[in-house]
Amino acid sequence: MSENRQVTLQPMLPFPWEEEQKPARPAHLDRLVADGTNRVEWLRARSRGVTATDVARLTGPQNLESVAYDKINGTGFGGNIFTDHGKDREPHIARYVRAMFGVLPSSSLFHAEGEKRHLATPDGVAVTKNGTLELAEIKTTNKAWRSIPRHYLRQVWWQQYVLGAERTIVVWEQHDNFMPVDPEPQSRWVDRDENEIARLVNLADKLLALMQPGR
Repeated sequence: MSENRQVTLQPMLPFPWEEEQKPARPAHLDRLVADGTNRVEWLRARSRGVTATDVARLTGPQNLESVAYDKINGTGFGGNIFTDHGKDREPHIARYVRAMFGVLPSSSLFHAEGEKRHLATPDGVAVTKNGTLELAEIKTTNKAWRSIPRHYLRQVWWQQYVLGAERTIVVWEQHDNFMPVDPEPQSRWVDRDENEIARLVNLADKLLALMQPGR
């Protein structure tokens, strides 16, 4: 006598190399502090830590006290015609950066891994196909540059440290009486420099110590 048996087919599992690999979420996104579109929140968050703007002034231990004083008491500087010009031109230059280098505009404030008071707001952020992070820094100037000024390099290295980026495209537009000199901005890639970053982190930690109330 024959016996009917029900056969259950098991689904075939794909081989590991056949599975579609989803890109990992970039680590810097988990360290988002505030967005520049909320100016009040952005400024409040910046006041609690050390930013790239602060680090640009840290030429060495000799001016830590003056930078700490300004962090605690404010500088009273609200901008001038040069900073206003830079703000007006930044969106135009950012479009150029996006078209030429694929780095997207950003106004987000991030903190470093392991230290939430180390802060940076790069002008542009991009994740490459191989997963590395690249940044953009945009400047306007009324002077011709032979090389990128040192205080701007400190900003760049600090931003690279905070976000974990490998390099930054620095893009600057020279102007004469607020009219662009050249048809296109000039640019130069700046690679990450671990020695400079270590020096800046050391100075930043000393600045944070001076910023503590009742020291």
